[in-house]
Amino acid sequence: MGGAKSLGELISFLDGLPEPRIVMNADYRIVAANTAYIRDFGGERPIVGRKCYEVSHHFDVPCDQAGESCPLKQSQNSGVPQRVLHLHHTPRGEEHVAVETTPIRDEHGRVVYFVETMRVVRQASSRPAAQGLVGRSPAFIGMLEKVLRVAHSDAAVLLLGETGTGKELVARAIHEASGREDGPFVAVDCAGMTETLFESELFGYEKGAFTGAAHRKLGLVEAASGGTLFLDEIGELPLALQVKLLRLLETGTYRRVGGLDWLPADFRLVAATHRDLRAMVRDDSFRRDLYFRINTFPIRMPALHERAEDIRLLAVSLLERVDRKVGREFTPAALTWLSGRRYEGNIRELRNLIERATLLADGDLIDRSHLDEMADACPVHFSVDDEVFFVDQVIPLASLERRYLDWAKGHEGLDVGQLSARLGVSQRTLYRKFQGLK
Repeated sequence: MGGAKSLGELISFLDGLPEPRIVMNADYRIVAANTAYIRDFGGERPIVGRKCYEVSHHFDVPCDQAGESCPLKQSQNSGVPQRVLHLHHTPRGEEHVAVETTPIRDEHGRVVYFVETMRVVRQASSRPAAQGLVGRSPAFIGMLEKVLRVAHSDAAVLLLGETGTGKELVARAIHEASGREDGPFVAVDCAGMTETLFESELFGYEKGAFTGAAHRKLGLVEAASGGTLFLDEIGELPLALQVKLLRLLETGTYRRVGGLDWLPADFRLVAATHRDLRAMVRDDSFRRDLYFRINTFPIRMPALHERAEDIRLLAVSLLERVDRKVGREFTPAALTWLSGRRYEGNIRELRNLIERATLLADGDLIDRSHLDEMADACPVHFSVDDEVFFVDQVIPLASLERRYLDWAKGHEGLDVGQLSARLGVSQRTLYRKFQGLK
């Protein structure tokens, strides 16, 4: 393409597209913006004629000179489209935006323009999981960029990370950003699964399949049809159940308990675990073939101490979601205190701390004293290898049970059957208690 006519044709074409797009020259200057971009990013000032980094980041220099990855620079150097995840200023505030920059060539093959396409990770009511995706640290941005890259495919995703890092929230965000967003999201906690429970819960059963089966029951695999099946704590599945899961994933079919017909399965798999599955494979406690089947696209969830700069943002976001009193805020001292703590329970612990503080505070501000009062109410300590559990003062029994079960759930070498026997409770009771930890 060449000349004003070609640019005009390009602008006319882009204006009919639903995604926000701009056309830039090699000097980062915006020469055109389509209607969707002006609507989503325009604000009160004009767009055309300004530098892209000025509009998006309020920078005085290009992104790569301000510590950010610059897709235009990368596209200039490579000659091919480039994608990055940025935190952009918008009329609604800062939002995470997936940016794809594509070079446009003339009839001689020379790059004359760059088209930049924006896809916002919206915090809209139609996508509720996105409301919890809060952060700007490199560890968080790297994780979120992988989420956005894999979401539009049907590839199996394995979420890896410590307890309380928000794996189910990310699984829901993957579902909501996928082509299956209108289908169901079905979560299964593998920690409490016995062989009988696994088959009847996942595959359902026919009427009369066993005593008490008075009607046909829909299994969770069938319930997830057209949507996403989330297998939480998949590392807790006993070997016998791993075989049944592998057969389901390999064949794409299942059979209801008591049924004769093989039925087709139609779901996107997202699995999660806090365990080291590779070590379990080496120890023969997790099947190698199942590991490679579910590990198509692993995403590591950063622990909260790896993204400590996000704690203030997370605290404010969590307060808005858990506080029944609208508009309440933290004092600077409270935010400083929160950001200086180490959270063994990660985001889950931070959320619990904030929720308790909202119940203690009567005014419009939550101060350090409201957090301090409850912070050490359950001083549970762990040894380095997680083999020891003890408390150093009297604490409420409910808090003790909650913390102890959370620890016991991740204890090496104990499956649910063994743990329930050691605790002196039925597996059904233990399963209900595990459900209460979420």
